[in-house]
Amino acid sequence: MRRRLVALGLTGCLAVSGCGGGDGSSILDEKTLVAGVRPDLPGIGFRQADGRFEGLDVDVSRYLAERMGKKVRFAPALAADRERLLRDGEVDMVLTFWLEPEWTQRLAFAGPYLLSYQDILVRNDEHAVRGVRDLAGRRICAVTGSGAAEAVTRERQVAAVPVPAKSYDDCMRMLADHRIDAITTNDTILAGLKARQGGGFRLLNSRFGERRTGIAIRKGDPDGCEALNKAITRMYQDGTMASLMKKWFGTSGLDLSDVEVPQFEGCL
Repeated sequence: MRRRLVALGLTGCLAVSGCGGGDGSSILDEKTLVAGVRPDLPGIGFRQADGRFEGLDVDVSRYLAERMGKKVRFAPALAADRERLLRDGEVDMVLTFWLEPEWTQRLAFAGPYLLSYQDILVRNDEHAVRGVRDLAGRRICAVTGSGAAEAVTRERQVAAVPVPAKSYDDCMRMLADHRIDAITTNDTILAGLKARQGGGFRLLNSRFGERRTGIAIRKGDPDGCEALNKAITRMYQDGTMASLMKKWFGTSGLDLSDVEVPQFEGCL
């Protein structure tokens, strides 16, 4: 996966993109930021048996909080729960959130902090599926709230058969016992799942559609948004992001020779 370098544009929340209308509170007012991270994605965000979190999003959150002069603690944010957690004030920000129109209407976003591509994970004995078009008529995992299955059936107009799941752990179990034929989502997520599982599965490297992953925050916090964007910029400039990508995906088969720097679009 080639991640070409592009220019970073530093912009704050734009009024035209709907960042106003909040209650006036800002993440800058908090001494400790509560970061919602996925508990079910090895390499991205994973909660261990002792309750500790690990993964790329955990390290990114720590870095951003430190650059902003804050402490950070973590809370589990499954795809189906993350918007409610933000709305109810249980978390201050949520990572691993695709920048999609349906979400940018209700939430503000810093970043994106990561660019990736959608890909497909299959069993080693599956040879008929070589790309997204081959998913027609096939059962694919549909994690509630993730939007990945919809990217196949709606965006790509491929008549796959979504099978509901609560988490990607559920997806891996269903793939292993042949209840589904494939899992499709961010290549980094799939790489983490494959690395944890070991043998028996393979990535197709059939990249279809760039996925911009942002940090969701509540609307009405342009200062907090810009502070996050500045910290994200520094994370790329000082080489931290490239180091973190190698730390978590260096043995996964992903090409990390040139980590792509996101192009900011303001707080969407």
